[in-house]
Amino acid sequence: MGVKRAVDIVLEIAQKSNNRKIYTYGPLIHNPQTIELLKKRGIFPIERIEEIDASGNTILIIRAHGISPEERKAIRDKGVTIVDATCPKVAHVQSIIRKHAEQDYTTVIVGDREHPEVNGLLGYAGAKGVVLSHEDEVKTLPAAAKVCVVAQTTQSLDEYDRIVTGIRMRFPEAVIFNTICDSTERRQSEVKDLAQGADAMIIIGGKNSANTRRLAELSQQQGKPTFHIETVEELKDKPITTFGDIGVSAGASTPNWIINRVVDTLTEYQGEKTGPLARLANLWGVAIKTEIYSACGAGCLAYTGMLLQGMVPRPAAVLAMVLYVFAMHTLNRFIDRKTSAGIGSFREETYRLNEKRYIGAALISLVVSLFLAATLGMGPFGLLLTLSILGILYNTPILPFRGRWRRLKDLPGSKNMSVALAWASVGALLPALIDAPVFSPNIVMAFVFIFAMVFIRSSMSDLLDIQSDRLIGRETIPVVIGEKRTRQLLTGVALMTGMVLIVSYALGWSSSLALALLACLFYILICFKLYDRRSGLSGVVLEGLLETSYIVTGAAALLWIYATRFWT
Repeated sequence: MGVKRAVDIVLEIAQKSNNRKIYTYGPLIHNPQTIELLKKRGIFPIERIEEIDASGNTILIIRAHGISPEERKAIRDKGVTIVDATCPKVAHVQSIIRKHAEQDYTTVIVGDREHPEVNGLLGYAGAKGVVLSHEDEVKTLPAAAKVCVVAQTTQSLDEYDRIVTGIRMRFPEAVIFNTICDSTERRQSEVKDLAQGADAMIIIGGKNSANTRRLAELSQQQGKPTFHIETVEELKDKPITTFGDIGVSAGASTPNWIINRVVDTLTEYQGEKTGPLARLANLWGVAIKTEIYSACGAGCLAYTGMLLQGMVPRPAAVLAMVLYVFAMHTLNRFIDRKTSAGIGSFREETYRLNEKRYIGAALISLVVSLFLAATLGMGPFGLLLTLSILGILYNTPILPFRGRWRRLKDLPGSKNMSVALAWASVGALLPALIDAPVFSPNIVMAFVFIFAMVFIRSSMSDLLDIQSDRLIGRETIPVVIGEKRTRQLLTGVALMTGMVLIVSYALGWSSSLALALLACLFYILICFKLYDRRSGLSGVVLEGLLETSYIVTGAAALLWIYATRFWT
């Protein structure tokens, strides 16, 4: 919690800084990959107060570990604006030490002597602060009338209990506070449980992270092969495929995007070993990674959109939608890779190995989609050509604004809105332009339905990537309004779309297909419960489940056709 809070504070400041100088007092997070990303956002770590360039409007972030009162005073004297991101749980320990130091207690801090958090805590203990790292050191404590004992918030619980037992034997009246963060306790306990049922363990996190190293040591103590890695690339040198069940945990400073890539890669390894029964699932995974599944889902939306308008579905219009979506998504993903600062999704490896093939296939698909649109008439061709040009210009600095808003991509929430508008235009408006266009409520109905489906799916996907999007400065709707409000917004959009479907049928604006499509919205509400990584599903599966909402739309339309034919 403390690390995530500190990163969120810094990213929010960077978003509103207007080119102010931003420093962090020491590395904000014990993860080299994240530090490099923060540097690209203009956030630089410094080790000494003297390194601060106080000229101009300078901000110094106090990281989650906290600092001593003396250091805080020195920073203030330098005239630098301080933003305190000290973890609230660390601040609680500081207050305990300060209170007891004022009452002339000797403060014993159980932790790593060289850890920044411990150094900051010592500053609150005054001249009577002592650090212990091992139970054997208890005998070296000087005699004291009053003793207060606290722990570094990421200290090993077992080690702390052993040291406290020794202190109580020497100082029966000692005041003991268990200040180990509950998430640290929980993670250490989980590592023990995981190791008991696993053939091997993987601990993800910076090699310079004390709490991550502690997790790795704890895993090794359970007698299981343990691999401490920082990034997914290190898995290539590990004999992962020789093990069956693999347990995974991570240090407090390990960002979600690194954990997710490791889990996705392990899932792929496991899938390769499961035999013939997994072939269909593996094929599904390939379709998701290559955007084929999403493109097929787009075809389902186009097919359903034409039925909602009372049209006989045109194969050329459906195929144009499929090829357009594949082309634009593939091309934009390659452009995003250039600006993603090293953060990659589960598609990263596939895209890296097949870049020329993907780009070639995308360009051919775009040309064929335009040709198909031309066969349907000048109206459909003009619309698709316009959308294609806008899609290509999405990452080009064409806007007249100064500062960071120079591209359509830079506008907050533009990604989610533009994708939904493009899909709805091709899926609903393009077919309507085939014949002489006449405005009708069912055209609006088809447009609204497709827009809502794509907007919800796009925003839900961005909820999974909210941490990495914040790091690289991508302002999706979840980044702009927050995770909780995004979920509320998407729930509201789903419910409102359902009401529109019901009302449109009641008013005679659409056929009973509108009622059949309520099943799609019900499916989306189920996906809301699964979006969180705590569901235990890999990124490929979560993306696939979201994109299946489009397939459900097509299935509902087909079932409606067969049902109406049967009853008539």
